[in-house]
Amino acid sequence: MKQIQKGFTLIELMIVVAIIGILAAIAIPQYQDYVTRAKWQDAITSLESTKLATAECIQNSAGDPTQCNTDALIGTTMPTTASAGHVAITRGTFTAGTGGVGGTMIFTLTGDSTLGSCVVTNTGTVGTSSISWAFANSGTGCTKSKTGVGS
Repeated sequence: MKQIQKGFTLIELMIVVAIIGILAAIAIPQYQDYVTRAKWQDAITSLESTKLATAECIQNSAGDPTQCNTDALIGTTMPTTASAGHVAITRGTFTAGTGGVGGTMIFTLTGDSTLGSCVVTNTGTVGTSSISWAFANSGTGCTKSKTGVGS
C-alpha cells in the first residue's frame, strides 16, 4: 500500500521563504521613506501656528516682518524641536520690504542623522494682500521625495 504524503516539502518551504524575502526587500525601504516623510511633515505642521501668528503680526505692522521676529512680538512660542527631537527649528532673518511689500522671513528646520541631515528652509515673502511661503531643501540627497516639500 502506498503511503500518503503529509505536510510540505523542503523546496515548497524554501520558495515561500524566498517570496517573503523579496517582498520584505521591497517593502522595508518604502516604509522607512514613509516614516521619514511623516517626521518632516510633523515638524512642518508644528511650525504652522507660528507662521500664522507671524502673518497676523505682519498685517498689523503694515507689512514689516522686522516688527514680528520674536515670540514676544507675535504672541506665541515657536517650537524649537519637533518629531520627537529629530528636527530642530530656528527663526532666521526677517527683512523689511518697500512700502509693506517684499519683506521676507525665514524659518529653518534641520533634521538629525536619522532624517538624512537634511535642512528645509521655509521662506515667506510679503505680497500686497498675502504672504507666500516657499520651501527649499539642502543637503546631500535631500529632495522632495525625502522631506515631502521643496524641490
